This record gives sequence, C-alpha cells and structure tokens, in this order.
Amino acid sequence: AMKPVEMTLCAFGPFAGETRVGFSELGDNGLFLITGDTGAGKTTLFDAMIFALYGEASGSRRRPDGLRSDFARPDMATYVHLVFSHKGARYQVRRNPGGYERRSKRGGGVVLEKSDATLTCPDGSVLTGTRAVTDRVSVLLGMDERQMKQICMIAQGEFLNLLLAKDEERRAVFRRVFDTDFYVEVQRALKEREKELRDQLYRQE
Repeated sequence: AMKPVEMTLCAFGPFAGETRVGFSELGDNGLFLITGDTGAGKTTLFDAMIFALYGEASGSRRRPDGLRSDFARPDMATYVHLVFSHKGARYQVRRNPGGYERRSKRGGGVVLEKSDATLTCPDGSVLTGTRAVTDRVSVLLGMDERQMKQICMIAQGEFLNLLLAKDEERRAVFRRVFDTDFYVEVQRALKEREKELRDQLYRQE
C-alpha cells in the first residue's frame, strides 16, 4: 500500500509559504491522526496528497485551478512535493496547478503558470507531464483518483458516499483496502473447477 513519507506544500490553500509535513517522523505504525480546529488546514493535507498523485483535490467542492493560496507572495509558485513508499520502494511526485498568474522572477512581467507534474521512480528515471504521471500513479497504486478519495476521505465525513456506492464498486474498494484479491482468485478457480466436474458428470450420464 502507499505510505506517505514526506510532503511539502508551497502557496497551497491556506498555507501561504512553504510547509513541510514529515509523516515518517510520526512513527512506523502507519496510522496517523490529523486533528485540529475547523479551518486549521486538515482537509488541505488530503487535498495536497490527492492533488500530487492525481492532479485533483480530495474534496468534491475543490477545483485544481482554485488551490493557489490567496496569501501567497506574487512571485511564489504553487506546488506540492510528495515522497511516498509503495511495496518497499520510494517514489517522489511533484505537481503544480495551472491557471494562475505569477510575477516573473526576471523583470517585472507576469507569467501565466501551466500545470505540470514529474514522477521520480526508485531507479532514478523521471516521468513528466500531468496526464502521464496520473496514469502511471493509477497503475502503480492499483486505484484511480475516485477510489483513492473514497478510501482517504472516510474520516472526513464522506463515508456515506462509499455506503451508497454500487455493490461492485464498494467491493472493489474494500478489496484494494484489505488486499483480498487472492481470495477472489481462489473463488474464481473453485468455480471453474466446479464447472469442469459438473460437465464431466453430465457427460457420464
């Protein structure tokens, strides 16, 4: 499963400057409690993580082009840098939203930022491009942005969405969370064996 190691937010949501969250410093148990007053920025951490991985925000009312902090300096870029581990290997993804104007660091002009993303793999190879990175992350983690939201946002009051999902969609999410694909394969193999034996019985009759 994906485990966040470190995340840096810059000019993202309510975080005007550069803010680092060291998940690995919280221990190795894999369970984190994020708590705080309303408006403290708890959901923004989920927003940032989902945005870094998939280019979308975690909340249904948040759009990627509205993630830039209203308090950011005019010359500061907005981005999220996430270091995460998956199956014992470490990956880094950096993504920035587009659609906002930033003051140029050279001269007094204005630059219209374009969205971009890079994924650094354990072997040192680097993949670039928003769509390419999103597709690779989806394959790597075995789930798309919607499924990841359903899992991550349970603690944020969206558990009802999972309960109301179609049976097959709900089963797919729980299979990924609890890694029960092995049992699905065993069930499929048993059904095939049952069919073979049933066909043999009918032929003998």
